[in-house]
Amino acid sequence: MSSPLFPRRQVLRFGAALGLGCLAGCRQTRAELVAHRGDLPRAWVAQLPAPWQGRWLEDPAAVVASASQSPAPGLVQCLDGWATTVPANRLQSIGGPALLARLEALAQPVSRLFGPVGAAAVAFPWACSPWLLLLRRRDDLVSRASEDWDVLLDPSLKGGVVLPSSPRVVIDLVQGDPARLRRLRSQALAYDDRDGLNLLLTGEAEAAVVPRHRVVPLLRRDPRLRALLPATGAPLSWNLLLRPVSEQPAPPLDWLGAILEPPLLPMLLAAGWVPPLPRSLLEDQLKRFPPPMAPLLLPPPAVWERCRSLPPLTPQQQASLQDLWRETTPDLAPGARG
Repeated sequence: MSSPLFPRRQVLRFGAALGLGCLAGCRQTRAELVAHRGDLPRAWVAQLPAPWQGRWLEDPAAVVASASQSPAPGLVQCLDGWATTVPANRLQSIGGPALLARLEALAQPVSRLFGPVGAAAVAFPWACSPWLLLLRRRDDLVSRASEDWDVLLDPSLKGGVVLPSSPRVVIDLVQGDPARLRRLRSQALAYDDRDGLNLLLTGEAEAAVVPRHRVVPLLRRDPRLRALLPATGAPLSWNLLLRPVSEQPAPPLDWLGAILEPPLLPMLLAAGWVPPLPRSLLEDQLKRFPPPMAPLLLPPPAVWERCRSLPPLTPQQQASLQDLWRETTPDLAPGARG
């Protein structure tokens, strides 16, 4: 029975309006970050403010696909090679120009996903890692570090090298030289970013090419391992946060900026995550780090200047690299697994 002060029809209209308002409020406050498991520092994630929540996926392809779904999450974490596959019309400005201005110049093109100067920054490039040469119980090869990436061509490593799963990164290691590329590929045991370290740790492989952020934690607890960043530099792997076109709230800028300063910054550095901050700021933070570790986290200027990002390829460049990869397939493959 309805109240005389509120006729039944009015009560129903009021209840419906209240329900719709609640649903609208839920849509406004929902905020989700989708990430590949293990690719965001735990200490940083622990500070993710409400109403933001994290969702972790095992497949990086599924993470990237979420940026094109409807409804899309508010933030998506991925590496730069994946990020450039997201259609441009599925991304919007990340915001926070003052935050991006704190990063070194090398990070600015990445924030635009290598778009033209003046294009909107759609990504927050919060960390970058050069690929490193990691050796297990091979001090004899460590002493030949002056040979740069050609250390991997040593005959004793035949069938014992784990290479990146990206042909483009492998080609870049030898600067596109066909003869050296053929020799390098003949050394391969596997092309494996995900489980390649396990092959090294179990002794099935003696060398691996791995991003720095995966190497540093291992070096701190496994004395069998030595890491080299060749003087010729290395390709860079960037870790990004993208902002898809979405009705979810704008990114929490205070949370994004927290990793650029203490107390989070030294924690990230110790775990191998290095934000692209100006050199002077990183030098100050690394004064307390042991000498073998600090040069890996902040390479000498001459070496760092030779490290390079890998922007998207034009169709012609892609076809050329595919031809090079096909033409340098070893005649007698050592059973490499991809």
